[in-house]
Amino acid sequence: MLSIEAESVLLHRDSRGSVFEPLDPERLRSQRNVHVVITEPGHVRGNHYHTRETEVLTVQGPALVRLREGQKVRDIIVSEGTVSRFIVPPGVAHAIQNIGSRPTLLVAFRDRAYDPASPDVVREVLIGE
Repeated sequence: MLSIEAESVLLHRDSRGSVFEPLDPERLRSQRNVHVVITEPGHVRGNHYHTRETEVLTVQGPALVRLREGQKVRDIIVSEGTVSRFIVPPGVAHAIQNIGSRPTLLVAFRDRAYDPASPDVVREVLIGE
């Protein structure tokens, strides 16, 4: 079993649209970086792993999330109209592909500040474009 935590996120909807909490308050305190990623249909983000950082990925579907830890690969579909959160420890490769017809949203949190002089990113292609 992979050490990645995956959970559904409660999505509130009304006539104005939808809202969700991308991260629980306890985990929010330890975060040092946040970035929002909009991915166009058919395209892939990620295809890497981190050696020192734990990353929390909150993904609004439709999306394919592929995770690799050691030799184990896991594919998770985040359905359209749903949101899922993944807590990805160091060393776990991850990639997210928009499998829908409109842009998808990804909110990512890291427990270390981004250092452009020494980015903690090791490329590993899990999903080709």
